Amino acid sequence: MSDAVKPDRPDEALVLEYEFDAPPAKVWRAVTIPALRERWLPDCDLAGAEPESSIPCEEVRYRLRDSEPPFRESRVIFRIEPNEDGGTRFRIIQQACDELTRLPQPANSNCCLMRAA
Repeated sequence: MSDAVKPDRPDEALVLEYEFDAPPAKVWRAVTIPALRERWLPDCDLAGAEPESSIPCEEVRYRLRDSEPPFRESRVIFRIEPNEDGGTRFRIIQQACDELTRLPQPANSNCCLMRAA
């Protein structure tokens, strides 16, 4: 049913792959129509209800946010393609968002300041 797929960079993504008997159009509706998506990916888990990007009937990207501090964010990508049996190959790819851009930066350079006497 599902196999974990090795990502190109194992430290950056988790990839799951599923094979469904349903046609790609039906799977696409399940991941893009909010009322259907809400059943298995609730709005409360999303950083925003609207997708970050979308390629119709092929790929949709959402941004997720943890519900508890430190409120880490990640990106989930759903890739849909027809399989050889007339069903759907469905990939879920979850990537951590860049931590460095979200962490607070120091107000100073934290280095020793030389002063003239």
